Amino acid sequence: MKRLILILLLVSGSVFAQSELGYQTPPKMMADLVDAPRRPGATISDDKQWVALMQRPGAPGIAELAQPEEKLAGLRINPAVFAPSRSSGYTGVELRSLETEEKIDISDLPEGKVMDVAFSPDSKNLAFILETTNGLTLWNYRLKTGKTSQVAKRLINASLGGRKFHWKHDSSGFYTRLTVKAADQKPVQALADIKPVIQTTTGEKAAVRTYSNLLKTPYDENLFEFLSTSQIAEISLNGKIKLLGKAGMYRAYTASPDGKYLRVSQIRKPFSYLVPYYRFPLLTEVWTTKGELVAQVADLPSGETIPKGFDSVIDGRRNIAWRGDEAATLVWAQALDGGDMNTQAEHHDSVYTWAAPFKQTPELLLNIERRFAGVEWGNDRFAIVTDWRFSDRQLRSWRFSPASLSDEKTLFQQRSYNDRYNDPGDFVTEQNEFGVDVIKVFDDNNKVLLTGRGASSEGNIPFMDEFDFSTKTKIRLWQSEAPYYEQILLPINEDATRVLTLRESVSEQPNFFIRDIKGNSLTQFTDFPHPSPAFIGIKKELIKYKRNDGVDLTGTLYLPPGYDESQGPIPVLMWAYPLEYKDKAVASQVTDSPYEFVRVSYWGPMPHLAQGFAIFDDPKMPIIGSGDDLPNDTFRIQLVESAIAAVNVLVSRGIADPDKIAIAGHSYGAFMVANLLAHSNLFKAGIARSGAYNRSLTPFGFQGEERSFWEGQDVYAAMSPFFHAEKIDEPMLMIHGTEDPNSGTFPMQSERMFAAIKGLGGNTRLVMLPHEQHGYRARESLLHLLWEQQQWLQKYVVEAPPGQ
Repeated sequence: MKRLILILLLVSGSVFAQSELGYQTPPKMMADLVDAPRRPGATISDDKQWVALMQRPGAPGIAELAQPEEKLAGLRINPAVFAPSRSSGYTGVELRSLETEEKIDISDLPEGKVMDVAFSPDSKNLAFILETTNGLTLWNYRLKTGKTSQVAKRLINASLGGRKFHWKHDSSGFYTRLTVKAADQKPVQALADIKPVIQTTTGEKAAVRTYSNLLKTPYDENLFEFLSTSQIAEISLNGKIKLLGKAGMYRAYTASPDGKYLRVSQIRKPFSYLVPYYRFPLLTEVWTTKGELVAQVADLPSGETIPKGFDSVIDGRRNIAWRGDEAATLVWAQALDGGDMNTQAEHHDSVYTWAAPFKQTPELLLNIERRFAGVEWGNDRFAIVTDWRFSDRQLRSWRFSPASLSDEKTLFQQRSYNDRYNDPGDFVTEQNEFGVDVIKVFDDNNKVLLTGRGASSEGNIPFMDEFDFSTKTKIRLWQSEAPYYEQILLPINEDATRVLTLRESVSEQPNFFIRDIKGNSLTQFTDFPHPSPAFIGIKKELIKYKRNDGVDLTGTLYLPPGYDESQGPIPVLMWAYPLEYKDKAVASQVTDSPYEFVRVSYWGPMPHLAQGFAIFDDPKMPIIGSGDDLPNDTFRIQLVESAIAAVNVLVSRGIADPDKIAIAGHSYGAFMVANLLAHSNLFKAGIARSGAYNRSLTPFGFQGEERSFWEGQDVYAAMSPFFHAEKIDEPMLMIHGTEDPNSGTFPMQSERMFAAIKGLGGNTRLVMLPHEQHGYRARESLLHLLWEQQQWLQKYVVEAPPGQ
């Protein structure tokens, strides 16, 4: 009890009246979360002998986010380095042996951001990209000599994203994209180049969703071409550079499994002012490893006219990739319905293969009844193909034999893709003769191993199963045991009986372990510190309850250190996010584990435990549309009923005072907050971050809504809290990044909502965080965010008189 009183004293008192010039800082217990140590990233060598642990830096300063950037074709590019702006990286790398206790600190790293850390296929080298103010360069650490060196001085172009380099299959070097011109040669817009920008229709439908940072002018086009143009090159380990082909706007480049060919995709003109770069015309070719053209695979037009719908696709060869189980065979899908899933067709997609030397006619592999979702390869007698459909959220997978297509396919799974309980897990893989990860298959191609989260009504219980396709039975080989939550990351021996896991409990932070499943032994591999020791003692409980219509709901309750329910009700902060479903039973599923570590991050609601709040995290807000009914037809009714159920269960438990409950959320969660404040009187105040409030500004669909504004005006109007701003009579804090590029949540959404509430005499506060996007990254922004939230909750929930 004394600890809880101390927490309350530390954060009590509202200071909104004080000077608010500049960034503010919350109480220390909350502020320390921003600087808490982050769990390192990890990558494992192909021979399963080494783990590279990459140290993550703290939050960057606002000065880093304020660096110049070009917003073009849906991208944000740092023009000084020909790479995505605001890139995160690592500050250091440590190698740890999986067989011995040897540790190697790679201490001779140069200054800069370390990125794309990758072992060579022979596990003798560890390469990485270094980003400095001068650009991106390729570096390599040799495990035998312990020396780090720059591979080549030429700068790398990563403006179009994706992997910044690929190891050659024989580990002798790399493939990458080099810059063609220096940053100081960037095009300059002359006064004479400023002209009217004119767009015209063609009569074709182009029902595109709402995108940000698109091309707007001919100068934008020139600048995009300048920054995205690169030269594909081969670089040997000793730094010798061989240029391949001509310079172009290359999006992708991957070698065939046998290393004899390259699949290369490049953006073509004309550019579009309606869609991002990934829907620009795209040419895909096969080259020799000397850069010579072998064959054209696809020449796709602009994706402006892709039919409306989440499972609609471009008409033409798409999803072009190498078959992982063959030396050099391409595989792709192409629509049989013009790309429109609403078209009646026996089969909506077909899948083709095309083997080297790419002179014969491509061969039909499969016709797909619904929309093709991918193939996972094992060998020429075993592969898994998956299709899906958005209308009922259904996903299906079959086993088939690529070498004997007359053999009957075996159904492996059929479920809603929202259905976690019936998710069989992910296939355990192994490397084949080409060094490609493929499904590990044994016992005459009948048996596989699967690992997964193991969602159940008791919470997630990670597992490893053996599945037999001949009998359609599974054997549970291992599962996590209470009071721990332990996930298998990957096998580290040939028969997958020795695995690397991530293990945690409610009070023990996640660490890597080595588990011997056959020998039933466990060895701790890392010992990371507790990231937030001031919050030790939090109580966690998964609460189950029902909505008025019988839908089962759950939420996770966290109680502050030192609090006991016998002390009576305390303020509550709910943090939620609505999701759409087509199945009532699936909507009711439990989605986390009661044994996961209580991770107190600065990002969500957990910091307010320091303020004396109970946190009800992720109380389910399912929006269900069964049969022909669409979820959003009754969005408001279902949303409010879910919130009523959440409030009632906490009040009935004696935890919540019904007059001191706040609601908060981010993105679609912010949209939820505004709707609940407008259409209920359940909450004392709300916090809405990076939200969208006027759905007429996203007229061709949003979230899981496929209908356009003109097809569903009543639904758009009913769901848009902007249309009901006069009903929002509780205080609502809105926070938004000034540079939010997320589709649908432009900063204007919050600005217009603020203007509406202010104009109607409501109580709101709008905080625009400079240089921030949809999520917030700068240390100054995160501290100020916590301060704003803490002050708002203190003033309008903790200290607010009853009934006001």
